[in-house]
Amino acid sequence: MSSPPVAPAPRWPLILLRATATALAVLAVVQTALAGSFLNGHYESLGLHAAGGTALAVVAFAQTVVGLLVRWIGRGPLWPFGVSVLLTVATAAQIALGYHRAVGLHVLFGVLLVSGTLFTLVGAWRRRLPVGRPAPDAAAGPDGGGLLPRPGGPMEVAQ
Repeated sequence: MSSPPVAPAPRWPLILLRATATALAVLAVVQTALAGSFLNGHYESLGLHAAGGTALAVVAFAQTVVGLLVRWIGRGPLWPFGVSVLLTVATAAQIALGYHRAVGLHVLFGVLLVSGTLFTLVGAWRRRLPVGRPAPDAAAGPDGGGLLPRPGGPMEVAQ
């Protein structure tokens, strides 16, 4: 007795992970530019830097939810969830350090946070998308036979 065939894992959780990881990396790099602008004397960029930190925290939390979806629905690895939890906690700590004016630690942990987001981005894009369901054959008849042979399949020759 054989077990029923397992349906292929859905692709959309990994696609969502790629989207959130990309958004997180872009926000993190923009944060570095805004911080540098502030340190160069453009003090109006501090408000944008604070807003960017909040956006970073929101996207990091969204990525944590996506990490769960990758694991449970997409039957993927557990690391996206664990790394996203760490990034969310690190972002919250980074916001607290910024508001407490602990500039030395804020810059140090900012570098680590940007590095973590970029490593997450690479990990999300290196993982292969699951194989999707085969597209229905439009030329197939009721018995599933098509007008043309499928690549790699047996070829029948009419005599």
